[in-house]
Amino acid sequence: MHTYTSNAIHLVFATKDRKRTIDDEIRPRVHAYLGGIAKSIGCIPVSIGGVADHTHGLIVIPARLALADVVKRLKVGSTNWIRDTAPSRRSFEWQRGYGAFSVSRSAWPSVVRYIEAQEAHHRKRTFAEEYVKLLEAHRIEYDPAFLWA
Repeated sequence: MHTYTSNAIHLVFATKDRKRTIDDEIRPRVHAYLGGIAKSIGCIPVSIGGVADHTHGLIVIPARLALADVVKRLKVGSTNWIRDTAPSRRSFEWQRGYGAFSVSRSAWPSVVRYIEAQEAHHRKRTFAEEYVKLLEAHRIEYDPAFLWA
């Protein structure tokens, strides 16, 4: 028997302490690099985008890969690349945790639009507000005291 999956995940992760370190100069290259990492490990990066303090990605993960391993490879690989590429960012770090939300195939277009509209979206809402809304929309319980630890 073969294994068949539909494992599209909307990933969200922030810079350490949500510092605005992914500026306009490097942002498109960071997103492209994240997409390259995803492809290199067998994932399909449907859309990757974000703003200065966090990144979103709609990524299809094959059955042979664990979500936590994918996120680790994305974060470690991009951290090393950012530090090597931009000497002024040698102390760059991603925040420890992440959000991962399953997405049905029929919802891909709306998630892609959401990711592509991040700059406009964040003129009205902070990352903290957005993240809590995502957790609540997916009915994920969280303790506000530990949300940003």
